Amino acid sequence: MIIRKAYKFKLKASHEIEEKLSQFSGCCRFVWNKALALNMKRLEEKQPIMWYQELSFWLTFWKSTEEHHFLKDCHSQVLQQTLKNLERAFKDAFDKTQKNKRLPNFKRKFCSDSFRYPQGFKFENRRVFLPKIGWVSYRKSREIEGTPKNITVKWESDGWYFSVQTELEVEDPIHSSKSMVGIDMGISRFATLSTGEYIEPLNALKKEQVKLANAQRKLARQEKKSNNWKIQKKEIGKIHRKIRNSRNDFLHKTSTAISKNHGVVFVEALRISNMSASAKGTIDEPGKNVKAKAGLNRSILDQAWGLFRSQLEYKLAWLGGELRYVDPKYSSQRCPNCKTIDSENRKSQS
Repeated sequence: MIIRKAYKFKLKASHEIEEKLSQFSGCCRFVWNKALALNMKRLEEKQPIMWYQELSFWLTFWKSTEEHHFLKDCHSQVLQQTLKNLERAFKDAFDKTQKNKRLPNFKRKFCSDSFRYPQGFKFENRRVFLPKIGWVSYRKSREIEGTPKNITVKWESDGWYFSVQTELEVEDPIHSSKSMVGIDMGISRFATLSTGEYIEPLNALKKEQVKLANAQRKLARQEKKSNNWKIQKKEIGKIHRKIRNSRNDFLHKTSTAISKNHGVVFVEALRISNMSASAKGTIDEPGKNVKAKAGLNRSILDQAWGLFRSQLEYKLAWLGGELRYVDPKYSSQRCPNCKTIDSENRKSQS
């Protein structure tokens, strides 16, 4: 059995290295937007889009021109990987089996700035070698297990990080527990187990919502691109990072505990995107209770049910367990023994 893992570390880059990282991400953003513009124009003209092979010729041409000579400073495989990512985005957009599919978007500066090395990188003690950039120190918080397959370098609000994906071959595991449990996801209670136990929600966003709103209002009063605006932008980034980190920590601890104690876990196949859809409606047919629905949507997304399910799925697989999805219809009202459906079977959580 092959297990895929991902490890994330913060880079301790000098000012010179940070400039190179920004340059690489800028080149990738330029190539993405340039190639995307070509394909969007072809779509408008009702012509077939260009895939990776054709776009590679364009990349070679751009690098040969005086206007775009700066692309030569970036590693070639990093730019090629950008075109492969764009090809994957178009394939997902045209895949009829995909839900909520949409065409790729143009990229903006400081918005998910990143680039990927498919090979050529290496590790030594607490340093990582990035081709055409050099050795960079990083905060080694844990050991990397498995064979590294690729590295993604990404800018976040407090600096540069890199994620390395690895593959590890292990024997097929057998779960130590024969226990089976069902989980009902909710808002008042994050998870209610069929054993009678329940897990209180963290509500990471709700705890910081007032602080975040005040910080965003302060940003709106600043002159755009001024020093104060940039400082306030970082403050907002810190709040978002705190929300994200606390939520991830809660989900990982919860999913780890459940996956270790139960061999088979049943969860509802909830369509979260439908549940959190806006109720605004249209100009002709405006929605009802829009503010209440917006608050409910915010609470649903704050729980991160989708991320929790995916964590359960891969952690159970690593341990030899299994995650099974069940139809959510009447799941809280159906008696598990006689299968009778009655609204009285569902205990109120209000």
